[in-house]
Amino acid sequence: MRKRILFLYLILMLSLPLLANPGVRTDTIAWLSKHNISSEWIVVIISMLPIIELRGAIPVGIFLFKFSWLKAAVLSVIGNMLPIPFILLFMDGVVAALRKTKIGRNFTDWLFARTRSKSKIVEKYESLGLTIFVGIPLPGTGAWTGSFAAEIFGLRFWKSLFFIFLGVLLSAFAVTILCQMGVIVFK
Repeated sequence: MRKRILFLYLILMLSLPLLANPGVRTDTIAWLSKHNISSEWIVVIISMLPIIELRGAIPVGIFLFKFSWLKAAVLSVIGNMLPIPFILLFMDGVVAALRKTKIGRNFTDWLFARTRSKSKIVEKYESLGLTIFVGIPLPGTGAWTGSFAAEIFGLRFWKSLFFIFLGVLLSAFAVTILCQMGVIVFK
C-alpha cells in the first residue's frame, strides 16, 4: 500500500508542470483581455475549456489576477461545471451525428478508446470512481473526460452530474492547496 501511495505521489509531482499548460493559457488570456473581458470572466471561461479546466484557471486567478484563493476557486468551479450538463445531455446526439462521417467515426472511436483507457477506476467503482477520476488534477482527467466516462459506462444524468460536481470540488481543493504551497505557480 505504501508503495502505491509513493508511486502516485511521484506521478503527481512529475506531472505538475503539465497541469497549467502555460502556452495555451497565455494565448487565451491575451485574446480575452484584448476583447475587454473582465478578469472574473476570464477565469470562468478558462475553467470551461477542455484540458485546461480549473487546473489552469485557479492559478490564473490567484497569481495573475491576485484574487483570493476562495474567489479563484469558486469562479473556477462555476466555470468548470457550466458545460457539463450540456455535455451529458447532448453527447448522444453529437456522437451520432459525428459517426455519420468517416472522420467523425474515427474521432469518436479514438476519444472513447482514450477515455476508456484512462477511466478504469470509473468502470470499477462507478459513482465513487467518477468522483475520484474527476477529482485527481492530472492531465487526462477532469470534468470533461469524466462526462465522457459517465456516458460510456451508462451512468444516469443526475447521478453523473452530482458525482462530477463532487470531483470538481475535490480537484479545486487540491489545486488551490498546491497553489498555496507554491507547487503550482503562474509563469
